[in-house]
This record gives sequence, C-alpha cells and structure tokens, in this order.
Amino acid sequence: MISAISAEPDPEGSIIFVGRDAAGHWLVQGCKGQLEGRFISHAAAWAFARAECRGLPGARIVAALRPLIPAVSFEPLRPDECAIDRAA
Repeated sequence: MISAISAEPDPEGSIIFVGRDAAGHWLVQGCKGQLEGRFISHAAAWAFARAECRGLPGARIVAALRPLIPAVSFEPLRPDECAIDRAA
C-alpha cells in the first residue's frame, strides 16, 4: 500500500518513508530508525522501499510530505575524523 501522510511515528514500526532531504537527496527511512538509504533517483528509492517492504509483514510505503532528516551524515569526513570499518 502506498499513501502520502505526514512523517508521524507508527507504533508498530511498519512505515517506510520515501522522500527527499533538505539538500534534495532521495532517502528511504524506516520510522523507528531501523532502515535508511540514500539514492540517486526517485525510481531507485522506490524500488528499494518496495523490496524492503516485502520483508516486513504489514509494512507500508509512504511518500514523505516534508523533507526527511538523514540519520547518517552525507558530509565528507573532516581531517580529524575516521570512518568506522563496519556498520553497526
């Protein structure tokens, strides 16, 4: 099911939001922070969201009406920072 609602938390954690951030990047986010991806196009973001939705029984995809806020920064690392060697 695909619908457009505001980005409000879902108590069951079964909403996958697709939208853009303030910088215009396409993002896919799970409402409880369990999922986030950045994509080059609208089509790529929706394809990923549909694939993820299949693995979450009862999940639905929602078009975000407001800019999404990325949980992971897309800024380059500063010289004094180092990247982690694996995801958490």
